[in-house]
Amino acid sequence: MAGATVAADAAVGVRATTRARKRPPIGRTGRGAAVAALSPRPPFPIPAPVIGHRGAAALAPENTLAGLRCAAALGLSWVEIDLRLTADGIPVLLHDATLRRTAGAKSAVARLPRARLADLDAGSWFGPDFAGEPVPDLDQALALAGELGLGLNLEIKAPRGGGAAAMAAVLAVLTRRGADPGRILLSSFDRAALRAAAGGPWPLGMLMGRPPSDWRRFATGIGAVSLHCDHRRLDAAMAARLRASGLPVLAYTVNDRGRAARLFAWGVAAVITDRPPALTGLAAPDEAV
Repeated sequence: MAGATVAADAAVGVRATTRARKRPPIGRTGRGAAVAALSPRPPFPIPAPVIGHRGAAALAPENTLAGLRCAAALGLSWVEIDLRLTADGIPVLLHDATLRRTAGAKSAVARLPRARLADLDAGSWFGPDFAGEPVPDLDQALALAGELGLGLNLEIKAPRGGGAAAMAAVLAVLTRRGADPGRILLSSFDRAALRAAAGGPWPLGMLMGRPPSDWRRFATGIGAVSLHCDHRRLDAAMAARLRASGLPVLAYTVNDRGRAARLFAWGVAAVITDRPPALTGLAAPDEAV
């Protein structure tokens, strides 16, 4: 990637991070906590009840361009992918902190520059048909998603204390490329990352395992458009409490058809799955979306 482009992205990222640091804390508990007053967003349209997880992770190597192509071939309109920063601040598609499981390298991605990832094989671990599949960066994913007509739920991952910087780098790429906010949904477990994007043009999803006690307050504070919850933490009562916020509920990672049908019956708007074909034909009730 050209040095001028990286430098421009870095400058945008610094400005975004600086703005984020000036915001009052959002969703923190304890004495003196404050919630930023943000203008309410219009409801975010959940375009489909089934969203591919890491592309289509049971059918193609996760977080790869092959995974995006597979998802599109299956007829999906949205996928979820994970992003982490390289040592030189480039967002790349990767779930784990290290490259060991999916690319055979022992190093943490945060310790390697983007150029060092170019020769890694992110497909052979999944199967010989995917040998030589590269570790893609966000620029490449956005370009291909545009060609395929895919919306992207971008999950931002970062080491402790790095959430705001990771989000700033992602926002810089989205801004430079002129990405359509209607085809992007940003989510993260990292609250600093979400705070860094609050008040901007990009829709935010609050990602959680078991919903914490302050979930409503935090989601309101960042102007979240959706709530993303581990399906194992959901029952009918919890789904009803989350839906009472007025935000659509997305459940991950749902690979069983019966479980997906039950979640939809509880009003969940969409499920994120490794196995899209297993959920073919299921639909969320209209009132849940």
